[in-house]
Amino acid sequence: MVKTVSFRNKAVEISGHLHLPDSFREDEKYPALVGVHPAGGVKEQTIGAYAKRLAAHGFVTVVYDSSYQGESGGEPRLLEDPTIRVEDARCAADFLTTLPFVDSERMGVFGICAGGGYAISAAQTERRFKAVATVSAAPMGEGSRGFLGHTSPVAEQIGTLEMVANQRTAEARGEAPLYAPFVPETLEEIDETTPDLLREGYDYYRTPRGQHPNSKGRFLLTSMDKMFAFSAFDQIPELLTQPMLLIAGSKADTKVFSDQAYELSKGPKELFVVEGATHIALYDVPEYMDQAITKMVEFFAVL
Repeated sequence: MVKTVSFRNKAVEISGHLHLPDSFREDEKYPALVGVHPAGGVKEQTIGAYAKRLAAHGFVTVVYDSSYQGESGGEPRLLEDPTIRVEDARCAADFLTTLPFVDSERMGVFGICAGGGYAISAAQTERRFKAVATVSAAPMGEGSRGFLGHTSPVAEQIGTLEMVANQRTAEARGEAPLYAPFVPETLEEIDETTPDLLREGYDYYRTPRGQHPNSKGRFLLTSMDKMFAFSAFDQIPELLTQPMLLIAGSKADTKVFSDQAYELSKGPKELFVVEGATHIALYDVPEYMDQAITKMVEFFAVL
């Protein structure tokens, strides 16, 4: 059962889907989960598929379009602001605590791709989340300052920030905004040197496999300064004491990030490697998704 819901992050109205267990009863109390979608994604894509499956195992699960994206409000459109993305997850927790059938002492958070980074970041300082799980985690701050675990030279990073600064000035003077794609927009942009993450990202986001009209697959270029200023993993050693589950494919070029988070953690942790899976394969390929769901259900039983 899925209900359309909404809640607010300050002045922005957030559009969400509340997935309820098949045997749902208003007079019972359920553990609850907040699901955070990938960058460029929306609630109807992979995060919704995971939410549906988790709800079938007894978890009330809310997923939503982030501020400035999808069906949610906020201007400018397609802004990817990591700090606001983390606050969206907190506001989703606020929403869950208002539901009489949710046990507010049994809440967790999970995320996919960039949503995994945001879920980890939120759990570091949001103590209502008693456990955190990620699938193909890709922290937006660390990822923007480099590529797939390789940090860019400082001069290159500064060059990017200079470009963003110039674009902000241009927009302040009335010029049109610029956007950058999260994944290739045409097949012509893909060749033998294209990383699997981007090649398969095109297949998921740009073809009927996973495309959705509300998922534009690009972001406002002036998001970059906010991404550079953000770190998803910085407080893991000190503040992330809740149990953490990191799910990554053995063939995922982003597995490096799950490895990093695992090494940083001093608390209860598990790295679950799905043999043969790539980053995007964990989004929707049944044989890999089944393994991830089974592990997540087992993990969130701690709630």
